[in-house]
Amino acid sequence: MNTSWQRWAATRPRAAEAGTLALLAALTISGVLVTRAVMSTPPLWPALDLALVASAAFHWRRVRPLPVLAVTLVCAMGIGALGYLLTPLLMGPLLAAQYSLSVHSPRRTTWNSALAAALGMVATGLFFPPFHRSPVLSIVNPTAWVLLAAALGSYIRVRREYAAARAEHAAREREEEARHRVFQERMRIARELHDVVAHHLTLADAQASTAAHLAATHPEQALDIIGKLPQTTSAALHELKATVGLLRQDADHGDDLAPAPGLQDLPDLVDACAAAGLTVTVSVEGQARRLTPVLDLTAYRIVQEALTNVSKHAATPSARVRLAYAPHRLTLSVTNDAAPGGPSEIRGGFGLVTMRERATAVGGTCHAGRRPQGGFEVTCTLPLDDREDNQEHHREDRPAEGPAL
Repeated sequence: MNTSWQRWAATRPRAAEAGTLALLAALTISGVLVTRAVMSTPPLWPALDLALVASAAFHWRRVRPLPVLAVTLVCAMGIGALGYLLTPLLMGPLLAAQYSLSVHSPRRTTWNSALAAALGMVATGLFFPPFHRSPVLSIVNPTAWVLLAAALGSYIRVRREYAAARAEHAAREREEEARHRVFQERMRIARELHDVVAHHLTLADAQASTAAHLAATHPEQALDIIGKLPQTTSAALHELKATVGLLRQDADHGDDLAPAPGLQDLPDLVDACAAAGLTVTVSVEGQARRLTPVLDLTAYRIVQEALTNVSKHAATPSARVRLAYAPHRLTLSVTNDAAPGGPSEIRGGFGLVTMRERATAVGGTCHAGRRPQGGFEVTCTLPLDDREDNQEHHREDRPAEGPAL
């Protein structure tokens, strides 16, 4: 009902204002008539005139709240001076003006005005008491009604301010959440681009360097490596196109984007590393399980980045990849054995950072560092969920929708 009235008042402001003033005037006039019927002696028409003036003054409560309160206070005091008992009906315009001022004014203005109105009621009860032997009816009761109207208006104002503050806080939280999501998306795309570009360019550089080294002594091997170089660059362009295509999915749904790579693509990754002169061996322990697309991509990118670091920084061109499946986790490690007495340090950079970020994003851990016996090792533990097998079983016949980051 309240909502319906507010909607009607918002669509018909003039009619709502006229109805409010008419209702207020009717209540005040009825209060005059009822009080005179009980007391019989006060004059009628001056009280009715004051009641109408006070009700009409209420129309300017929003633009002149303090003058309206002053007018309604003077009218109420005048009715009391005529010998009428100031009941809530007779004080209707004054109480409504005090409530309206309290709702729309600061706290200090509210209580200063309420104190002035209360003093006016006290003065009226002291100098023009309709009931000489009842100060409760002539002084306490009118003063209490004024203070109650001020307290109710202040309460409504505080509630509205609190609701506005909550709405503003919720809006700021939504804005911060949107910014956080945008930042996280930018970081994921940055990681993907780094892994794609760094890996393929490293392999291409290694292939080109090896071909240049063998060109004089083993031209056949050099030509064979050069012949594989376009495959590396083509794979880089293909993955780069698929990754950048994620940014255009809303505008171009027809792009033929390939599925995101996963651990099933490890043989191709091993062959690409071999073409660059890096020998990679892969071992699997435990029962291999189907992973979710996000977890599958995470594991593949970690292995890819670790092998890229080995190709760039390791002293010996060999690495071992170990995949250990447990009931609730997948542990993958990439190990490089340094030659005795040779350097075994892989310098930290964005690669190690992205590996840790990828593992943390899926709830796992990633550690990288030197091995006591020499060399460098990257070990990551990724959590598995028993529901993954069932979910993947229902999705295995569905067509791929494009790469996921």
